[in-house]
Amino acid sequence: MKNKEHRITGVQKDSIAEELGIQPGDTLRAVNGRPVEDILDYHFQMQEEYVELLIAGADGEECLFEVEKEDDEDLGLTFENGMMDDYRSCSNRCIFCFIDQMPPGMRDTLYFKDDDARLSFLQGNYVTLTNMSDRDVDRIIQYRLSPINISFQTTNPALRCEMLRNRFAGEALKKVDALFDAGIEMNGQIVLCKGINDKAKLEKSIADLLSYLPHLKSVSVVPVGLTKYREGLYPLTPFTKEEARELLACIRKWQKTAFEAYGLHFVHASDEWYLLAQEPFPAPSTYDGYPQLENGVGMLPLWMQEVGDALKELPGEKPSPRKLSVATGYLAAPSIAWGLEQIQKSHPLIQAEVFPIRNDFFGEQITVAGLVTGQDLAAQLADKDLGEELLLSCHMLRMGENVFLDDMTVEELETALGVPIRIVDEQGQDFVQAVLGTESRNTHRRRQMYEQTDRSNRRTT
Repeated sequence: MKNKEHRITGVQKDSIAEELGIQPGDTLRAVNGRPVEDILDYHFQMQEEYVELLIAGADGEECLFEVEKEDDEDLGLTFENGMMDDYRSCSNRCIFCFIDQMPPGMRDTLYFKDDDARLSFLQGNYVTLTNMSDRDVDRIIQYRLSPINISFQTTNPALRCEMLRNRFAGEALKKVDALFDAGIEMNGQIVLCKGINDKAKLEKSIADLLSYLPHLKSVSVVPVGLTKYREGLYPLTPFTKEEARELLACIRKWQKTAFEAYGLHFVHASDEWYLLAQEPFPAPSTYDGYPQLENGVGMLPLWMQEVGDALKELPGEKPSPRKLSVATGYLAAPSIAWGLEQIQKSHPLIQAEVFPIRNDFFGEQITVAGLVTGQDLAAQLADKDLGEELLLSCHMLRMGENVFLDDMTVEELETALGVPIRIVDEQGQDFVQAVLGTESRNTHRRRQMYEQTDRSNRRTT
C-alpha cells in the first residue's frame, strides 16, 4: 500500500479527537501502524476498541496516540479529502448517461463521471462494477460492507456491453456472484431505455435477478432521464402513458411471484412511472421498508403518509393566518398540492399555492425538483403573487450551501423575487411545520454528498 497522509480539517466538539488535543491542520499518517488507504479502510480500522494513531502536527512533529473506545465509536475527525483517496471516474460511455446531456458552461465538477463503489456505501450511489478490481471485491467482502448498490441495466452480457459501451461490462456481472456467495447485501437498479432493455428483455433480467435473493434485497426500475442536450447522442425517446401502465403491470406480476416465493416484493417502479401512468401509488407495505428511497422509489407516497401523520399530531392551537407559496418540479407538484389541501382542511386561514416549475434549463422532459435551477425559478415566478414566503425543497441545493445547480444563490433569488425563501427538509413533518410557520427558518442545507473537485480542494458537498 502506498504511503498516504491525510490532512485534518475539522475536529468535532467533545469528541475523542478533541480530548486528545488533535487540531485542524494536523495530519493522520497511520492507524495501527499502517497507512490508511481510503475512507473505507479508515472506517474499518475505527471499528476496533483499541487503535493507535500516528499524527503529525503542522510543524511535522509526530505523536503516537493510544485510544481505547467503544466499538464503532467515531473519533470526530473530518479530512480535507472526504474520500481520503482519488475519486474513481467512470470507464463506460453509457448510451443513457445524464452527464453527456449537460449543457456547457457549468462548474467543472458537474461533468465528472464517477463510478466509485465506495460512494455506494457512503451515500448510496449506484455503480456498474466495470472498474472494480478483484481486490476491490475482496475488500468489500473482508470489511463486510453492505449494502452495495449495483446498476445492472440488463443481465444479458452482450446487451450490457452495448448499453454501457464497454466490452468488459458483461464480464463485470460475475462480480455479483462473488458478492452473493459471500453474503453481501445488495440493491439493484435498471435504467429503462425504450426499445432497448424493456419488455421481454426486462422480464428476463428480473427473472435472472430473482436468483440472487435473499442477498439482493431489491431492484428498482427507473425511466431514462432525457434532457434537451442530446445532439449527436444515441437516439432515445421518452415513455408514453400506455407504456408506463404496461410497465407497472409487469412490475406487479413479478412482485406477486417474488412475494409468494421469498416474502419480498423485490422489484419496484420509481414514482415517475405511477405519475406518468396516472395510477395511484401502491400500499406502503409493498415497498418492503423503502430500501431505495433515495432512488425515487416510494419517496412521494412516504412523504404523503408523513404529512398525514404530522397533521394528526399537531397541537390544538391554531397558527396565525398566513399566505405563502411553494415551487417544485412538475413531478412532485400534484403531491405537494395534495399536502397543502390536507393542511388547509384543518387550518383554513392558511393560503398557499403550488407553482410547478418547467425545466427550461435541461428541457421539459426533466421534471424532478432536484434539477430545478435558480434561473428557472426566477424567470417563472417573477410576476407571481408569492405571499409572505416561498418554500423550496432542500433537494434543489448543494449540501451545506445555499447554491442551486446553476450556481445562483438563495440570497440572489430572494432579491430577484422580493420574497423571503424558506428551505424545507425532505420529511413530510418538515413540510407541515414550514407551511404552518411553526418552526424557525431552516438553514439552507441538504443531505451529505461527495463531489469530485480539483486535487487541491476536495471536500464533501
